[in-house]
Amino acid sequence: MSDKTADRVERVRSAEDLSRDQREISISEFFEKNRHLLGYDNKVKALLTVVREAVDNSLDACETARIVPDIKVSVKLVSGMKDRYVISVEDNGPGIVKQNIGRVFGKLLFGSKFHKLLQSRGQQGIGISGAVLYSQLTSGKPAKIVTSTGDGKTHCMDLMIDTFKNEPEIIKEDVREGKNWHGVKIELEAEGKYVEHQQSISEYLKQTALSNPYAEIIYDSPDGKIKFERSVKTLPEEPKSIKPHPHGVEIGILRRMLRTTEARTLTGFFTTDFSRVGQSSAKEIIRLAKFGEDVNPKNIDGPQVEKLFQAVQQVQLIKPPLDCLSPLREKLIEEGLKKQLKPEYVVAITRPPDVYRGNPFQIEVGVAYGGELPPDSVAALYRFANRVPLMYQAGDCALAKAVSEIEWRRYGLEQASGAALPTGPIAIFVHIASVWVPFTSESKEAIASYPEIIKEVKLALQEAGRKLSIYVNKKRRAGEAALRMSLFEKYIPEVADALARLSGAEKGKIAAKLENMLKKGKVVIEDTEEPEKPAGKEDDA
Repeated sequence: MSDKTADRVERVRSAEDLSRDQREISISEFFEKNRHLLGYDNKVKALLTVVREAVDNSLDACETARIVPDIKVSVKLVSGMKDRYVISVEDNGPGIVKQNIGRVFGKLLFGSKFHKLLQSRGQQGIGISGAVLYSQLTSGKPAKIVTSTGDGKTHCMDLMIDTFKNEPEIIKEDVREGKNWHGVKIELEAEGKYVEHQQSISEYLKQTALSNPYAEIIYDSPDGKIKFERSVKTLPEEPKSIKPHPHGVEIGILRRMLRTTEARTLTGFFTTDFSRVGQSSAKEIIRLAKFGEDVNPKNIDGPQVEKLFQAVQQVQLIKPPLDCLSPLREKLIEEGLKKQLKPEYVVAITRPPDVYRGNPFQIEVGVAYGGELPPDSVAALYRFANRVPLMYQAGDCALAKAVSEIEWRRYGLEQASGAALPTGPIAIFVHIASVWVPFTSESKEAIASYPEIIKEVKLALQEAGRKLSIYVNKKRRAGEAALRMSLFEKYIPEVADALARLSGAEKGKIAAKLENMLKKGKVVIEDTEEPEKPAGKEDDA
């Protein structure tokens, strides 16, 4: 054996050697090294993400408890330190019971929403605990939690996350008695960079006020205080949890459900563990799969699961229930746009619910025009998922893609050739409400391009565009008529003088009659309306 071969043999490591390096990692440890997946990939975005996760948590808690939200947000630079901020968010929600405080803020993937099919902001149980993780990673300091359920006891806790165990580490704990309040206040110190631009904290809070017009938000920023007042005092309807729909379940999930069901027969499994499956539908699925109705679901495995899955796809079922959704509805969208943007005209559309992969969803749009909106800029696009603003990754988002496929010139707006958005005093609001929003990543910034979603957004925008075009065309005609009238008004004295000389009538009376004719003509123009297109005829579908 040559020396080279001997050296190569010596460097070979056995499977036993390699196994010593292998160990399980916790979800906290994973995101500690991959914080960019949660939206903490640069200092500007990181500061916004911390605020967003805390505010979303507060709004969700208030709405679940049916409390009209009052949110206080503070972002302050740490004295003597560059790019280090103290962020605090306080709400008037129901508070958190003592035994859950550590797990809510100090354990990733702890929450009540992941296994429920109903519309909510939080889905994964990562958001606020991810913010705590980022805070301790960049400042080395614990999160400070103050909470009360209204029982006269206020629990104060300093905690960090043990990333190896994905468990809360309580640094300090205290209970104060006597204060009668309910809610949560969280304070975090974290690295970040504060700037005012299109993706700033103040812009996020403005958009949050747009999509949550029943919330009052007070923001104490490094540049001073801003108050976003509520425009309505009514919460949207409360969503209800539903069971999964068979057409939204993949084969691996079906296999897991068969193993964990409490039903003793296949018929019972389909009728109790799923929504919209009655006795006759369950029997049809079982017949197509060539199983007996009394077969125990736990005994089905391997190729049999595949047969059952294929049978489910062949049976036509009623769409899933829709009371799991809580759309804003047109009135709340209009009120939010009017309050925050101060336009002269607003139109809002809430589409009927639809389904993608067995998951119910609903699209809503609003278009604001004129007023205090910038007259010569590209239209502002506001994207929302379950009432949460989407501030980044517009290029990867189905909502933005659908907006870009609309030919806005058809609706009386200016749009440069090849441009995705129209130009002028216009803002476009697009909201998807769903039991399971198909985000493209854990940072929850963009919606996956399901054809069903894109189609619904386009249909909603086209309907809004037709209503907007009536107003825009009427305004344009009125403007053109006003220009003609102003020219005529300018020459009234000369016309009256000429007519007086020709007819011998008094010049003043002739001028008065001409001015009266002008006023009558103006009224006719203001009252003119165009007929609306029938709702069934879509322009770009």
